[in-house]
Amino acid sequence: MGDYLVLFPLIVPLFFAILSLFAWRAITWQRGLAVVGTLILFSSGIALLDVVIHEGIRTVQIGNWPPPYGISLVVDAFSAFMVVIAGGLAFLIAVFSLGSMDEARLRYGFYPLFFVLLMGVCGAFITGDIFNLYVWFEVMLMASFVLMALGGERAQLEGALKYVILNLLSSALFLSATAVLYSLTGTLNMADLSIRLRTTIAPDLVTTVAVMYLIAFSIKAAVFPLFFWLPASYHTPPVTVTALFSGLLTKVGVYALIRVFTLLFLADVAFTHTLILALGGFTMVTGVLGAAAQYDIRRLLSFHIISQIGYLLMGLGLFTQSALAATLYFMVHVIIAKAVLFLIAELLYRMGGSFDLRHLGGFYRAYPWLALGFLLPALSLAGVPPLSGFFGKLALVQAGLVEGQFVIVGVSLAVSLLTLFSMTKIWNEAFWKPASKELRSLSGSTGQRMALILPIVLMGLITLGLGLGAEPVYALAQQAAAQLLDPGAYVAAVFGGLP
Repeated sequence: MGDYLVLFPLIVPLFFAILSLFAWRAITWQRGLAVVGTLILFSSGIALLDVVIHEGIRTVQIGNWPPPYGISLVVDAFSAFMVVIAGGLAFLIAVFSLGSMDEARLRYGFYPLFFVLLMGVCGAFITGDIFNLYVWFEVMLMASFVLMALGGERAQLEGALKYVILNLLSSALFLSATAVLYSLTGTLNMADLSIRLRTTIAPDLVTTVAVMYLIAFSIKAAVFPLFFWLPASYHTPPVTVTALFSGLLTKVGVYALIRVFTLLFLADVAFTHTLILALGGFTMVTGVLGAAAQYDIRRLLSFHIISQIGYLLMGLGLFTQSALAATLYFMVHVIIAKAVLFLIAELLYRMGGSFDLRHLGGFYRAYPWLALGFLLPALSLAGVPPLSGFFGKLALVQAGLVEGQFVIVGVSLAVSLLTLFSMTKIWNEAFWKPASKELRSLSGSTGQRMALILPIVLMGLITLGLGLGAEPVYALAQQAAAQLLDPGAYVAAVFGGLP
């Protein structure tokens, strides 16, 4: 049964996407399907993670074709970890959408697209084939492009155009690198590639291909200097969509970077991973400086997505078990923290009438529960103890100090202070200063208001819980990192213990 669970992250979103299409005119049914489908995806992810922890890496060969000839699906602790996070976040976003998404967008296919996007995300997490990783990226791109443009507003169309052009460039580079890799090795199965790239007679060409993949995935992950599409587009769709994107899309790019640079491209670590480390530092700095200059809360938070990606690259660049474990732990923290801050931005807009911080104020006195809901993820993002961001950054700093990488450690600490400045800016403008006009109450039925509030409360509690209960999550991240640094275990699982 454990191996069949590998199929669930693909089957569940595909099945519910189809059901949502059948319920095209029944919006109430679509809403119910969204909540149920994402809950099932989350539950199946937990079951899959449990199997991987206790039984090891699980694989399925589609059509029973032996590897490397068929399509392989492979789930290790890292993959299962990411499926759980994706399912949990999708469930909370689905609940929030019950009170936030307008009827017009729902009638034009928001929920079917939502599930297609989840299928692409989960497919990228569990594929064992580099070409099929490209395919799942394209599935994500198609669904995310339509979700970004859904509604047809001018700002949305402009943002979607910038988004898709840069991501198509990334896709073209990805496909080109894959073609060169195939001509060099004669295979696209990642386990088989891991073997063949160790003995290639063209190491310089392999390094060139590695850099091509680094650029392609860096565009997807919004890494310096290829990040400018993100703040130009993420603030244009409804906040529900932006929160989903902030939690998943760039993180799939980071996932791909971690996967290929721990499994495939290990011949020139001194060059490739040092380059990744440098890019991580520049990404941190440019992202946080961009955030500090913003007054539109959506753009400010979008720049912080970029900044936090730098921390994830820091762990990959350091390339030790403790650093990779810190990256995985930090990934959980930042996905939850960023998503909930975007959801809070939606409530600020609904009650304050603007996304511009200069036009907001008074929320601390009028809605202290919302102020607390903001403080938990905001302080966590800045790395204030005892919240999750503190332990994630502490682990990365410790890993950097052990490796003697004092420059990146200093940059990461300075960026944390600037992150605190940005979060303080939001606090002062939106919550602390007196309101310039009377704040509105949340509109809608009791159920709709609860749908808006409940995900924020749960995410705030998760952020607090990840900090207070960091040890078991970090232990799981350590296990996943150990598997990442042992490509032989991945290869043996795919080939049934052969090579």
